[in-house]
Amino acid sequence: MKVAPRIAMALAGGGPLGAIYEIGVLCALEESLTGIDLNRLHHYVGVSAGGFIAAALANGMTPRALCDAFIENTADEGEVFDPAWMMQPAYAEYARRGALLPLKLMTAMWLVTWGQKSWLRAVESLSPTLPTGLFSNEAIHTHLSRVFKRTGRTNDFRKLRTRLTLVATHLDTAQAALFGSPGWDHIPISKAVQASAALPGLFPPVEIEGQHYVDGALKKTMHASVALDAGVDLLICLNPLVPFDGSAPGLGKIGRIADGGLPAVLSQSMRSMIHSRMELGMKHYESAYPDTDIVLLEPDHHDPELYLANTFSYAQRRHLAEHAYQQTRSMLRTDAAGIAKKLARHGVRINHLALSDAGRRLVRPATTRSPVSRSLENLHLSLNQLANVLGATAPVRKRRELR
Repeated sequence: MKVAPRIAMALAGGGPLGAIYEIGVLCALEESLTGIDLNRLHHYVGVSAGGFIAAALANGMTPRALCDAFIENTADEGEVFDPAWMMQPAYAEYARRGALLPLKLMTAMWLVTWGQKSWLRAVESLSPTLPTGLFSNEAIHTHLSRVFKRTGRTNDFRKLRTRLTLVATHLDTAQAALFGSPGWDHIPISKAVQASAALPGLFPPVEIEGQHYVDGALKKTMHASVALDAGVDLLICLNPLVPFDGSAPGLGKIGRIADGGLPAVLSQSMRSMIHSRMELGMKHYESAYPDTDIVLLEPDHHDPELYLANTFSYAQRRHLAEHAYQQTRSMLRTDAAGIAKKLARHGVRINHLALSDAGRRLVRPATTRSPVSRSLENLHLSLNQLANVLGATAPVRKRRELR
């Protein structure tokens, strides 16, 4: 009896932008690949924003359902996820740190007055009164807890039908915390997602059982080795953040990175450090795990769309998701031979009929449509789905006839 291939997926972080990119990519893969169910993989590994996507996939939420909840805001009531929730000030952290200020301030002034410390050292002693994060990400835990407790889903790692690992960093030891693995699987999935996405400085560390955790990307960009060490035949990696390369002809209109000021310089620097670390990791994986096929999907380094994006704009989110979706379809068409060879060894095929349909879109146009136009669009989508099924099951000779 033939053993089913063990297929895993590792999803890196990148904030709301990373989630948007990964949803667009996953929607393109869902309709462009046959022989694979993105909700039935052997193992999911998620870091930061990638943890949100990984947890949803492991819970049976399809890429299209994620698009409805995160991009289109057309999901059922209670399922819509708005990134703006993560921009709520961390009032509890402000209050806790502020309560320390009077005593710390009096102590500092007393030490300066009696000459035991300089003003500079006295100011340094006030550091514990500074908040550890600007915004609260408690909404991640609260919302996902409700979503994952719905019928057919679970907020318990141990009750999943597949394996899920969400990686955070233990703040006091700087070691990776593998939520979902033995000894860590009793923590609610929603709480693990919150911890994995707690970017230092932006969000306070997340306290779990008396310990503090922050973003899992502090140790590694993707933590793909978690799946590789557990054993896997095919690993699909999604990485949303790449440094921008504006050297290609026609990109001069964007200007130099430094012209964008401090935010642009910091963004490019962070992207460069994260990506260079990931490149070293990928080279190591190829030599250390020669029996595993690894497919890496990430944005084009010359593409300014994702680099210049404002991910907190609803209209922009729709545009970026569509862009990631179309970019992935284009990549599957142009690099079909290289990717197809790796996928085919594990029973996964590229559906060229679906990729050849130039009319496919991820998100609906924002303009108001008449009932007739909506009906025609629904008919077109139904015909596309029918063609997809025929293209996936028909013999090769008949596929040629259909073309």
